[in-house]
Amino acid sequence: MTSSPSTSATAPAGAEPAPGCRPAGPPAGGGPGGAAPSTAAARLFLPLIALCTAVTAANIYLAAPLLPLIAHDMGSTPSAVAWLASVAQLGYAAGLLFFAPLGDSVNRRRLVAVLSLVATAALLAAAASAGTGALAGAVLVASAATVVPQLLVPLVAERAPADRRARHVAAVIAGLFTGVVAARVLGGLAGQAFGWRTVFVGAAVLTAVLGLATAYILPVERRQRRGPLFAGLVAIPGVVRRSPDLWRACVRQAGMYGAWSALWTSLALLLTGDEGYGMTTAAAGLFGLFGLAASVVAPLAGGLVDRFGAAKVVRSAYALAALSVPLFWLGGRTMAALCAAAVLVHAALVASHVANQTLALTTTSAPATANTAYVVAGFAGGALASALAGPAFGHWGWGGVCAVAGAWLVLGWTATIVRPARTAR
Repeated sequence: MTSSPSTSATAPAGAEPAPGCRPAGPPAGGGPGGAAPSTAAARLFLPLIALCTAVTAANIYLAAPLLPLIAHDMGSTPSAVAWLASVAQLGYAAGLLFFAPLGDSVNRRRLVAVLSLVATAALLAAAASAGTGALAGAVLVASAATVVPQLLVPLVAERAPADRRARHVAAVIAGLFTGVVAARVLGGLAGQAFGWRTVFVGAAVLTAVLGLATAYILPVERRQRRGPLFAGLVAIPGVVRRSPDLWRACVRQAGMYGAWSALWTSLALLLTGDEGYGMTTAAAGLFGLFGLAASVVAPLAGGLVDRFGAAKVVRSAYALAALSVPLFWLGGRTMAALCAAAVLVHAALVASHVANQTLALTTTSAPATANTAYVVAGFAGGALASALAGPAFGHWGWGGVCAVAGAWLVLGWTATIVRPARTAR
């Protein structure tokens, strides 16, 4: 689950900024302690970051549409390698936990370049893997190093003119959702045509080119780090403990993202399986176009949060997701129900994400640390649900996957109603 950056730049209308989270105008000289970029670099800044965000977001979901091809190549069954999707999500959660907080204390230009090169090497290692163990290790490292968007989103919001900040951040959101859709659609098509290993090589090339190009146009930052390198990581438990609203946002999004992840990462098994629809990998990949529903819903969800508050939007999102689960179950036999469920679950995911992240970023005096806790919680919930969905599919078929998704929604909601909120929302 990639983090929706829109809420890192704005708060609900009429709300006071959280302490320590003052809206930043365009910094003089190109950034805090940074040199002003050239005119050409300034023009390329936003489009290149949006494109880089799309590619790095795609890396996290690269394996999901390729599972049938990987299983065939490794002499296994698709359900037996489905856990590779959860490895990618766990890797991204680990990368967020360790690397995302460094954006406030180290030179982002150097960090983006290093992480891009590490991700490139890991993707190439994945393409050369001879077994699922080696592939899982490479995917884990590549996903951990692909946290570049979480380092760049604060910079985009910081450098944007005050009257265009939301539009600049929205461009990055568009890149993020485009990358998620492209991973399933283009990855499936390319995998069917050229093999899954070629897809990983192509992703490595794009990651290297765009990652290094993005690092090159970033402002030169001269920062003096104070305190331990991972001070932000150490502070996470205390920040969550002191904020019931943040804790609630983390748990509810973990439930929502887990339900989505269980269904979406296992969908290729249903679409390509002999007992399912028997599609080719390329045809199944086209199903990912339903993910574009998230791009449409994101700005609408932001307006609803501003008008009605985060809590009402999250409740509505959970209701949509709950409706999608029986539709997904029915979709095991009826394509129309499967299509409707895909639209509903993406709308629920992005609406819940916008609302919960708004709550997470405006409820503490340490928004960067709160954001790290929030995104890590979501991806951890998604990774665990994906890990359970594969065996569930192997033992009980598509109905088992739907049961995992439903259980995650129930856990995400009921676990948060037993702890009273400090403030009414």
